[in-house]
Amino acid sequence: MADLLKAFVCGHPIAHSRSPMIHGHWLRSYGINGSYTAIDVAPADFPAFLAGLGAAGLRGGNVTIPHKEAAFASVQRRDEAAEQIGAVNTVWFEDGVMWGGNTDAYGFAANLDHLSPGWDRGDVAVVLGAGGASRAIIHALKQRGFKDIRIVNRTVERAEELARQFGAGVSAHSQGATNELLGDASLLVNTTALGMHGNEGLPADPEGLPDHAIVTDIVYVPLETPLLAAARARGLKTVDGLGMLLHQAVPGFERWFGRRPEVTAELRDLIVADLDAKK
Repeated sequence: MADLLKAFVCGHPIAHSRSPMIHGHWLRSYGINGSYTAIDVAPADFPAFLAGLGAAGLRGGNVTIPHKEAAFASVQRRDEAAEQIGAVNTVWFEDGVMWGGNTDAYGFAANLDHLSPGWDRGDVAVVLGAGGASRAIIHALKQRGFKDIRIVNRTVERAEELARQFGAGVSAHSQGATNELLGDASLLVNTTALGMHGNEGLPADPEGLPDHAIVTDIVYVPLETPLLAAARARGLKTVDGLGMLLHQAVPGFERWFGRRPEVTAELRDLIVADLDAKK
């Protein structure tokens, strides 16, 4: 029998992670002799943990909060997405060299490709929030040809920092300007925690959007956030954030286990059932 192929997700805390459920489903579906486990690693222990992957027989894994920036600094080589975003969420070995990548931008775009084909035909996007997640979204939007990306943040200085980093076509705005920024936007993206379970609120009013606009939220607990509910009531196309979680897992699984997995309705239903059970 072939050796067990081992991968992981690490964070602190990590018990809430649904990544083991996603990768476990794929391992079973494709009959791969592999394992994918959640490992709680405190920040002080992370450098030693990463340095010991090979000795532990791990082919690589996912890195989540609060280790993404530390992983960025620690790997030997980085892919373009990780360089642009400034964070690593996936590590693997190539010819004995530890690589770090970032699959969040890929996951964001793939989710929209799947649920709203043609989403990238517009030029103007409004991004709510200027935290770590927004970096991946802006990278994806630039890759897909958006010419005018407007970042709205409570602290405008953070938005300005991102605008400087990403350069031409990216601008920073205060929350007070949100409504006037929506009038010609084809895409509205929420990357803030507003609307997340326990943090109910509306980060923007979709009333001001044109009729063809698409609204998406990277939050997936709840699946329909107040923003998505308001957009749907207004008759706009909406895309929830669960697909981003599912699609961002695809490239890592392929690197560790040698098979490119599919995001299916069966997998989505499995995670939705778990979300419902935890309510």
